[in-house]
Amino acid sequence: MEPPNLYPVKLYVYDLSKGLARRLSPIMLGWCTPASLARCRKGKQLEGIWHTSIVVHKDEFFFGSGGISSCPPGGTLLGPPDSVVDVGSTEVTEEIFLEYLSSLGESLFRGEAYNLFEHNCNTFSNEVAQFLTGRKIPSYITDLPSEVLSTPFGQALRPLLDSIQIQPPGGSSVGRPNGQS
Repeated sequence: MEPPNLYPVKLYVYDLSKGLARRLSPIMLGWCTPASLARCRKGKQLEGIWHTSIVVHKDEFFFGSGGISSCPPGGTLLGPPDSVVDVGSTEVTEEIFLEYLSSLGESLFRGEAYNLFEHNCNTFSNEVAQFLTGRKIPSYITDLPSEVLSTPFGQALRPLLDSIQIQPPGGSSVGRPNGQS
């Protein structure tokens, strides 16, 4: 019996803040009493605001407010990733993978299901990584929304942030004929 073909699976990680989260998060996610700025408490240190995608079968796949999209690796306007995580290898063929993505795009990962904190690109990357390799993406990425929302500043901004729809430019729709939503 022939050994199965193995296809590498990579997680592309982009910092949407381009380093600002690292510098500003202790100030923004801390708290101060109105009476005295001297009683400020240093907030959480965030290393970045993460956007992720999965690279497999020579394409990069990601989720945003436009649904599931793909492009050549590094082909969005975000440019090259800030880091690449080796998630493992998969025996899942490209044909089966594209059928799986089409199914996800019609159910769990429709564009209108996108939510910045609860159902985002990182949720998608985690789901796809587990399907392909049985492994989750790093928790420092998936835990970021709850870390932000656990702060007074995060809670105050939540109504505004809940209305934000993110779709990295440069990809084409997956699982919809002629790119139609």
